[in-house]
Amino acid sequence: MTREKDNPANLSDKDLEKIHELLLYNDDVNTFEFVIETLIEVCRHHPEQAEQCALVAHFKGRCGVKQGDVHALKPLQSEMTNRGLTVSIE
Repeated sequence: MTREKDNPANLSDKDLEKIHELLLYNDDVNTFEFVIETLIEVCRHHPEQAEQCALVAHFKGRCGVKQGDVHALKPLQSEMTNRGLTVSIE
């Protein structure tokens, strides 16, 4: 059983084990340079990968930037949100 403290969203153990995706959404606020920098620093993308993700988000409206379990993605989501980017976990 997952402890309440480690699972603030009260997700089941089965949900926590599923592979989820961190999605980056396009916005009209942040520059390409800032988004690319953030993807490199937070998600550990290579510069080319970060640039491609920024372009996909710009033209398609969103881009999956990282996959993993909820525990691994939550800190990335928090940091990117703190930096002003719009992200979600699906």
